[in-house]
Amino acid sequence: MTLATLSDVLAPALAQGYAVAGFVCHGWEDARAYVQAAEAEHLPVILQAGPGARAHTPAPVLSAMFRHLAEGAGVPVVVHLDHGRSIAECRQAIDCGFSSVMFDGSALPLQRNIDDTADVALLAHRADVSCEGELGQVGYAGGTASRRTNPAEVARFVRETAVDALAVSVGNLHLQTAAPTPVDEEHLGAIEAEARLPLVLHGGSGVPDDQRRRLAQHTAICKFNIGTELRRVFGTALRQALARDPEEFDRLKLLAATEPPLCAAARAAIRTIGPRPSTRHHQSGET
Repeated sequence: MTLATLSDVLAPALAQGYAVAGFVCHGWEDARAYVQAAEAEHLPVILQAGPGARAHTPAPVLSAMFRHLAEGAGVPVVVHLDHGRSIAECRQAIDCGFSSVMFDGSALPLQRNIDDTADVALLAHRADVSCEGELGQVGYAGGTASRRTNPAEVARFVRETAVDALAVSVGNLHLQTAAPTPVDEEHLGAIEAEARLPLVLHGGSGVPDDQRRRLAQHTAICKFNIGTELRRVFGTALRQALARDPEEFDRLKLLAATEPPLCAAARAAIRTIGPRPSTRHHQSGET
């Protein structure tokens, strides 16, 4: 088994100047494609079950599916709950086998966010599971507005919650489909100086590739959440499969057509933020 925690894969990334892809998964086909991509690149991967996926498929089913893929993988695979909205939801994820959980208290007042995140981190660590928190609020394109992470609050949040990784808001945005927008690297630097732990960038699809690469190599951003750009690849591939054979009705055949393009796109994303080629051979066996 190559099941890993978030700490297992982010600690080497922070030390060696690269980042790990956190791919948002909605089902078997994309999750399998992302593990295949990670194996092809000989690098770890984080399979993420977000609120949308959990509304469609129960968390215990997603956990079992991701863990099955991890068991057969030749690289470390993190089974991660993304945007857990309550302590109870995170507790359930820990109990059903997730190796990492994110508690998203970003919409809460600071003290409540600290208190609830600390409770989740304690639950997680007792079960040898990692915990990611969020300070500030990463908004959604066309929806909830962002509230940038306050660098003055970072050291306290990290100290009092004992999180293993911190998601930050520095101009990044969820579900962005318009032209990529650079994040504020000066603001990120002020946060990094206070955090002293792996940082996470949600909304990675909205960050230009050259900046992704630079942030991975030269900052504490060790995890990029990537979903929207890959869902677009999935949608395009499925429409093409339907157009090629309008009479085809077998969902297994139709969905299978999405996996090769998803794998190729995931490999490209992994290469952008992964270690430089000269150091890559050290990464694939770390758990």
